[in-house]
Amino acid sequence: MTIQEVSRRYGLSADTLRYYERVGLIPPVPRTRGGARDYDGPSLGWVELIKCMRAAGVGIEALSEYCRLFQQGEETVEARKALLVEQRRQLLERMEDMQRSLDRLNEKIENYDQGLARKEREFRGG
Repeated sequence: MTIQEVSRRYGLSADTLRYYERVGLIPPVPRTRGGARDYDGPSLGWVELIKCMRAAGVGIEALSEYCRLFQQGEETVEARKALLVEQRRQLLERMEDMQRSLDRLNEKIENYDQGLARKEREFRGG
């Protein structure tokens, strides 16, 4: 799959895909004889993983470390798991913060809804 096809499929720019490969977030992508990137199944799997992790707020440094550990082989399984567990902990913390913010916004909206209903009753004389 060409870089343009991958770009369209995952909604990432070609520059972003090149950057991810350059900084080690995606292992080197196979190339055609002409030197163009030719994304295969494993490469697409890495793109999907990185896109998912970035959407979850996982930083470039953590992802780069994960990829580096993965490429070192089976002896890094525990270190990779520990990295993912820590990222999950951080994500859960952010989600809790977001839930508190959402609850507060819902409270404020409800206050406005109640105030508008009260004003409408007053306007109608009842």
